[in-house]
Amino acid sequence: MQYSLANDRGAVSSTVGGAVIDLRLLATSDLHANLLAWDYHTSRPCPQRGLARIASLIHKARFERPQSLLFDNGDFLHGTVLGDFIAETTPLLRSGRALHAHPMITAMNALNYDAVALGNHEFGHGLGFLRRSLAAARFFVVCSNLYFKPTRGAPLAAPYLLLHRDLRDRHGKLHRVKIGVLGFIPPQTTVWEKRYLKSRASVDDIIASARHLVPELRARGADLIIALSHSGIGQEQAEPGAENASSALAEIDGIDVVIAGHTHLTFPTASRHDLAGKPAVMPGFFGSHLGVIDLTLRHSVKGWRIAGFGAELRPVSKRDPVTGLVEALVAEDAAIVEIARPAHDALLARTDIEIGHSPIALNSHFALLTQSPPLALVAAAQADHLVRALAGTSLADLPLLSAVAPFKAGGRGGPENYTDIPAGPLLARHVSDLYIHPNSLSCLRVSGQDISDWLERSVSLYRQIAPGSVDAPLIDGDFPSFNFDTIHGLSYQVDLATAPRFDTFGRVIDAEARRIRDLRYRGQPVRSEQMFALATNSYRAAGGVGFPGTGTAQVVYDGDESNREVLACYLRSGAVPAPTCPDWGFVPMPGSSVTVDLSPNAEAHLAEVPHLRLEPLPQLATGFRRFRLHL
Repeated sequence: MQYSLANDRGAVSSTVGGAVIDLRLLATSDLHANLLAWDYHTSRPCPQRGLARIASLIHKARFERPQSLLFDNGDFLHGTVLGDFIAETTPLLRSGRALHAHPMITAMNALNYDAVALGNHEFGHGLGFLRRSLAAARFFVVCSNLYFKPTRGAPLAAPYLLLHRDLRDRHGKLHRVKIGVLGFIPPQTTVWEKRYLKSRASVDDIIASARHLVPELRARGADLIIALSHSGIGQEQAEPGAENASSALAEIDGIDVVIAGHTHLTFPTASRHDLAGKPAVMPGFFGSHLGVIDLTLRHSVKGWRIAGFGAELRPVSKRDPVTGLVEALVAEDAAIVEIARPAHDALLARTDIEIGHSPIALNSHFALLTQSPPLALVAAAQADHLVRALAGTSLADLPLLSAVAPFKAGGRGGPENYTDIPAGPLLARHVSDLYIHPNSLSCLRVSGQDISDWLERSVSLYRQIAPGSVDAPLIDGDFPSFNFDTIHGLSYQVDLATAPRFDTFGRVIDAEARRIRDLRYRGQPVRSEQMFALATNSYRAAGGVGFPGTGTAQVVYDGDESNREVLACYLRSGAVPAPTCPDWGFVPMPGSSVTVDLSPNAEAHLAEVPHLRLEPLPQLATGFRRFRLHL
């Protein structure tokens, strides 16, 4: 099945050899329902994000080059508070008796997107909601490596698109150009979203699917093939089933342009401007950037081919290198603001409802360095729920542990990407701040060896530090904080002098490396054969991102309730966050120091972590504040 779209604006001339066409491609990715420049966790404007700001950049880019196509690379419907609110309150927003489309779809219709790819987060609220949302789309949807099993429902998207465009050359003559579009999601999507895709669909390897479909598109007359790759840059030679395969896609003969995403990074970079010599962009996340690719197409006996290109990212904001403050570069588009207003206002009416109280501040400034109160709170809520859920079962007597990771701890999300809730009332929006994803609560039956390896996977976040080092960078910037699990109920130390056992993607790079020291449960050493019940989330339990001890066979509880709901119920019951005592830390390295880049607000909270010997250093042009940590 393929979809075609003609764009006839007049008689098409016969193509003359040597004719030149200028075509602009515009791209967004990982919008995650960020319609407006607003942070729903803090209930404040956020100039770094929003489709409403991107819309202004789109209008300007189209004015500069009227011959343009607009694409989105996936993860546009879900992944933030507004998207979750729309999905969880009602399948579609209702106003009186009128039934309205998902506001994200309405906004993308208004901006005349040509085509979008599905991302893994599109499935986060079920296939029914996704189908109803896409039914209102006036643009084409593509997913080239997703296959539904017979009798399990009609396809959600086309395996490829063939867009017919009549474009003017530099002499004003019209020529018909056929543009093929492929779209890919990570094969791990069926693992991450097994609640909705298990037994219903499969996702094939990205590279194998591309190699199968590119010749078919060429045979149908495609002059140009664009890959909407909801996948990170990755290695040039991707392993089978690779999550991040955009570089490998660019290596395939017949693919002309790659629009990448998924990892929330930006491309081109200062040091790299193409993938395998081909134009490529990765336009950030939450509406931070618009990707712009300008193509020069020249006609020859082989048809239309790229004779030259330029690729750039256009940001919606900039950061003052002195003050670290962010200012918007473009205004929000009024039409998109108006589309978003009903859902935005309805959500704001709910976010400031008080559901609990905290006698201590809940911030994630130091969550990568020591025990963190917000994580301890989430861990306690998970454990409390499972104690009751497992009561009366054969698992009730197993020692219960709880694994949690900081979703907001700086990194690629920037210096504002921290939880920072003051002591006092806990509001509904704070629950989403503490747990930003709609994962469900799961429990695994794991061994002491699994637990040890799980922690080894987590502490690969840290670079190896040679004894006697002075101000060596501690954190591996490619390691996302949401893969840094701490396991509550245990005590342990991390030996930074030892090399990490795993790489960023969970692959073993040194089977002999062991960083976790003195691993104990209730003061006693953890034995390899000792069994535990481990609370975690559905994403982790399903086996994603290479954590040992995960997978379907290990799961003993797979609840329908989300971790966020579990936390909200825990707080409504009167549970109060308590000060934490460090139960993990670093093996001392006298005379050694490292540096960490934290929120500029972290200095005001140093008294909360007196056991950390942190020394403030100057603020960076990135907006982060650098600190020296004495080991």
